[in-house]
Amino acid sequence: MNKVTIYGDGSAIGNPGPGGWGAVILDGDQVTECGGFAEHTTNNRMELTATIEALRKLKGKVTAVIKTDSKYVINGITKWVFGWEKNGWQTSQKADVLNKDLWQELVAVSRKHSVEWEHVRGHEGVALNERVDMIANGYARKESVKLFSGSTSEYTEFLKTMPKARVVSKSGSKSKKTGPAYSYVSLLDGKVLTHKTWAECEKRVKGKNAKYKKVFSREEEGELHTLWSGT
Repeated sequence: MNKVTIYGDGSAIGNPGPGGWGAVILDGDQVTECGGFAEHTTNNRMELTATIEALRKLKGKVTAVIKTDSKYVINGITKWVFGWEKNGWQTSQKADVLNKDLWQELVAVSRKHSVEWEHVRGHEGVALNERVDMIANGYARKESVKLFSGSTSEYTEFLKTMPKARVVSKSGSKSKKTGPAYSYVSLLDGKVLTHKTWAECEKRVKGKNAKYKKVFSREEEGELHTLWSGT
């Protein structure tokens, strides 16, 4: 059985907000990048979409190794879905499973293949994980995203022409983070928002009793949303 490796990632600006997903499919000597945009979505929906769309592109039954930094996807597909299916896609509180439509699609498409799931740490220098992050965020921000399709040797040269991923300080590091902002997060009247630019953030918080912060990665943005939202 043919063996394929897939890297996938998703992003949503504001979570929820405009979103994007990206995937890289390694099939023998061939590499195919793909990605897409959603007008209003969440990080988790885009993470799921990346994997679903990549699996849909496979021809014939294959062994697929899927690498993602989303623990939501990994835990969901390897643990939670079995209980959800047994309970008619409801949680233990008798509520519909969040993102049920995409989970059902992922289960259906993954069962057409022999799939192995592998969690990779985000922003730890894994080149193709960084690449799908850049594709997903490019689509989410409505940028022009150049996608590759060709041989592995050509892909090596292609990646050299792509912007380098942002370097983010390690957790626990005392060094001051510098460089371009990933986004700006503000808290006003109990509502947390994400802004693409400082001008957008300043317009919301200037002269008001608000909190705001410049962040340098999707992970930092998400952590700050969670902290300020009190969830």
